[in-house]
Amino acid sequence: MLLRHLHYFQAVAQYNSFTRAAKALHVSQPALSQQIRQLEEHLGAQLFDRQGRTVRLTDAGEVYLRYARQALQDLEAGRRALHDVSDLSRGSLRIAVAPTFASYLLGPLVEAFYRRYPNVTLTIQEMLQERVETQLLEDELDIGIAFDRPTSNAVQFRPLLVETLALVVNRTHALAERKTIDRSALEQESLVLLTREFATRRQIDRYCHEHDLALHVQMESNSLNAITEVVRRTGLSTLLPAAIAANNEYLLALNLEPAAPQRSAILMQRKGAYQSAAMSAFIELALKHGAAS
Repeated sequence: MLLRHLHYFQAVAQYNSFTRAAKALHVSQPALSQQIRQLEEHLGAQLFDRQGRTVRLTDAGEVYLRYARQALQDLEAGRRALHDVSDLSRGSLRIAVAPTFASYLLGPLVEAFYRRYPNVTLTIQEMLQERVETQLLEDELDIGIAFDRPTSNAVQFRPLLVETLALVVNRTHALAERKTIDRSALEQESLVLLTREFATRRQIDRYCHEHDLALHVQMESNSLNAITEVVRRTGLSTLLPAAIAANNEYLLALNLEPAAPQRSAILMQRKGAYQSAAMSAFIELALKHGAAS
């Protein structure tokens, strides 16, 4: 059995189709089918049910897929370990962050990391937490920064920092001179908020439910940059972490009364994942930054 057998097996399992898997792998369908038959003969078990239009894993295939994925992850970790350099004269790191962090946390961290290790290649993506966990488990990411505890026991986490929700306005807003805004004033505000797939919006909704608040939501957006631009250029306000306003010269953060609950940001990794020198260095910087915050 060769390594390509595992790659081919995993591709067919992913696409539930020999045709689509062959296209993704850039091989012919007959060649792919032959490789899978060779793997089944080597194992002495049928891995796929080929009846009907859709290819499905058999019970044996379901079991073997778990081990095949783990083997491929371990082999990839071994490859990265061979190329890892402890002095960080080279290396790579794959990072994902929840959207709100991209506006105030990611910049200082990358700046500090790049200043120390300019030859390490960073791949940075912005995504929702559910996808961060999935990609960590599939070894498509090294580090994830998000909110809430991970849903999978295969993902380990560490507290990073604590942030507080605030009313964010532009500097010419009628409330700009205030330090704190009470519930009656908040209910009179016209707001632009993140849509409900975001953890920040779910935190806002919980806060409103707990305090029986009726907000006037004028606009919604799935883009944090769009929201801060709308607030900067209009009389609308928003509810976002106070740190976002602190990093924007056009915006101000007003404390909420009753006070909004704080929430913890976490740094996530897959349990048992190979920890390169680049990963260790980034985690150390992130934890120091979080402690200072």
